[in-house]
Amino acid sequence: MPRVGQIGPIAIYIYAADHAPPHFHAINPGQEEAVIEIQTLEVLENSLSSAELRTVLAWAANNQAMLIDRWNALNPPRAR
Repeated sequence: MPRVGQIGPIAIYIYAADHAPPHFHAINPGQEEAVIEIQTLEVLENSLSSAELRTVLAWAANNQAMLIDRWNALNPPRAR
């Protein structure tokens, strides 16, 4: 589970061989978590505070290209 970013105390992870849609996990020190779709920034799951979530979404909007690149590197298309 590679850490791809850090926003203060919140760690950003993208898991290898993960399920669609492309998404990332934001986890705070208390193990509260948000799961956010990369392309649309739709919140799929959330237990972060509203302030933490706003911070994560702003960071993601500014780092969307990197998140997509990291997702593609860790989750290459499977051969059929």
